[in-house]
Amino acid sequence: MRIAVDAMGGDFAPQEIVPGTLAAARVIDAEIVLVGHEARLNDLLADAVGSALKEGETNTAAITRVTVRHSDGVIAMEESPRDALKRGRTSSIADCVEMVRCGEAQAVVSAGNSGAFMALAHTRLRTIPQISRPAIAAALPTASGKVLLLDAGANADCKPEHLVEFAIMGSCYAEQVLGVDRPRVATLNIGEEAKKGNVVTQTAHLLLQSVPINYVGHIEGNRILAGDVDVVVADGFAGNVALKVVEGAIRFVMDTIKAGIAESTRAQLGALLMKPAFAKMRRRCNWAEYGGALLLGIQGVCVVGHGRSDRQAICNAVQVAADAAQHDIVAELRRLVQQLS
Repeated sequence: MRIAVDAMGGDFAPQEIVPGTLAAARVIDAEIVLVGHEARLNDLLADAVGSALKEGETNTAAITRVTVRHSDGVIAMEESPRDALKRGRTSSIADCVEMVRCGEAQAVVSAGNSGAFMALAHTRLRTIPQISRPAIAAALPTASGKVLLLDAGANADCKPEHLVEFAIMGSCYAEQVLGVDRPRVATLNIGEEAKKGNVVTQTAHLLLQSVPINYVGHIEGNRILAGDVDVVVADGFAGNVALKVVEGAIRFVMDTIKAGIAESTRAQLGALLMKPAFAKMRRRCNWAEYGGALLLGIQGVCVVGHGRSDRQAICNAVQVAADAAQHDIVAELRRLVQQLS
C-alpha cells in the first residue's frame, strides 16, 4: 500500500508534515510518498531521521518506507478551487490526487487548501456511481467513543436525497472501518420531533425510514457528543457550523480549567492530584488525535487534514487514510450503494 502526502499543504508545512509522516511510518505498514519541493523535503527528512536515530530509533524499516517525489507548485490557502483547477498538474495537491487516479497510490492526505483538494478529487477521481455529492466525515469524541459527523463542510446547500446518501456512506464507514455493529444514524435538526426542522430535514427523515440502515430519527445539536448515536447527518453548512462550535467549546473549557488552576495554590495542588484525569481528557478532546476527515463518496481514499495540523495530527491523518485503504472503503461503499439501488 502506498499513501501520497501533500507535504506543502497546511499552516505548518512542510516542517511539521515530514516528522509527522515519519511517525506514521513507524505504526503502519505502508510506503509513504512526500510530494513537494524535493530538495527542501530531503533536507527535512534527513534532519528528522537524524533526530530519531539520536533518540535511539530502532525501526529502520520505517525510515526506508518514506520517500520524496518532486512537485513544483503549491496551492495557497486563500486560492479558490476554480483557480486550483485551472492550474492543472502544477501543485503538490494535484500531483497527489493524480497518483491515486493512476493507481500509483491507494490514498492521499492533505492539510492544505481543502476547497481545492475537494475540487481536484471530485473532478479527477469522480464520485462513486449513484453518489451525487461527496461528504466530509469528521470523527468527534463522545461519552462512549466516537461519533461521525457528515457532511462537515463539502456541500453548503443540499437536497434531501443528498442527506440520504450521506447517511448510507456514514453508516458503511462506521461499520466497516470504525467497527461499529449496526451504527445508529440520526439527522441533525432543531428538534427530535419528525415535523420539526426545514423541508430538507423533514423530507430526508421520511426517505431514510425506508432505507435499510439503522436510522433512529432526528437529534439536536446538544446531543451530538452524548454517545446516543454513531453517525450524525447534516448539510455541509450546518455540519461545519456544528463542528466549529464543538471545537471552540472544547477549547473554551480547556482554557477555563487551565486559567482556574493558575489562580491559587490550592487549585494547583488539586490539579496535581487530578493530573491523570486531565491528561485523559486532553487526549480525548484534542482534535489532533483524530487526524483528518475522510472525503466519502469519491472513487479514491482522500483524507482532509486540519489547516493547523501539527506532526501529531499528520501522523494520525495518515493512519486514517491507511485504515480506509486497508478496509477498501471505496469498494465497500460501491457495493452497498449498488445493493441498495
